Amino acid sequence: MTKITDLKVVNKHLNYDRVSLVNPSTSNYIHIAAEIDKKLTPFFLTTSSRKKKLIAQCKKWCKELEKISGVIEINLFKATIIPPGLGEYVKENSNDVHIAKFDFAILIETHSEKVCEELKNKNIYEKMLEHIKRVASYTNIMSAYNIRRINNVNHKKKGVFLFNYFSAKNRQQNLMVWEYTAGWFEEETELDNSTLLFPLEEENAKYSIINHCRWDKYIDILPSLIFKKTFKKYVLDNFYANNVGAQPILYRVI
Repeated sequence: MTKITDLKVVNKHLNYDRVSLVNPSTSNYIHIAAEIDKKLTPFFLTTSSRKKKLIAQCKKWCKELEKISGVIEINLFKATIIPPGLGEYVKENSNDVHIAKFDFAILIETHSEKVCEELKNKNIYEKMLEHIKRVASYTNIMSAYNIRRINNVNHKKKGVFLFNYFSAKNRQQNLMVWEYTAGWFEEETELDNSTLLFPLEEENAKYSIINHCRWDKYIDILPSLIFKKTFKKYVLDNFYANNVGAQPILYRVI
């Protein structure tokens, strides 16, 4: 576990237990995020016909890709809401940080980096990626491994899924402040799972890390983000003090 001795801590009077971590997964991942329907509000209430067609086609391609030896699972996600939590660091660096409005995402989990590379070379994967890029106004593809884990994210059970797109001046600082603040989510939202994705190609990654987790219902997470003052004082203020910005988006599995 990363030491937090170099962490810049604000509002020290607020004390939450350190996050409960298990050993990271040995899996490797490909995370694909795309902006299909441009939204001016935090709510993704409608789905365009072109996104419906894209999702239907991607589901077919992903079923074929799941047959590849070494692929553990592939899940598709459709965004439902952008919750409170956009970091001030992101707002102040909007010229350098892409404001995430990814309304469609795919997460591919494999047994190894080698399997990921084999998958990327498949015609079906190349065709799928080409089609997503053609339909989307913006895409982000990140190959990653799991660097921190509260527990596995269960995609077989319906629920509310988060992808939190972090930006930071320093990735180690990002990791430290995530560890420091994740205990808040365990206590205030009863979070019991999380897979923190760290980019394999750090220099080319648009986001420093991506956090992925799940709750059963919106009521498990949204009221805490909206009404609990400690969310800003303990979580967001410590992000900002450490030059870290979060961009959370909530999804449902398709």
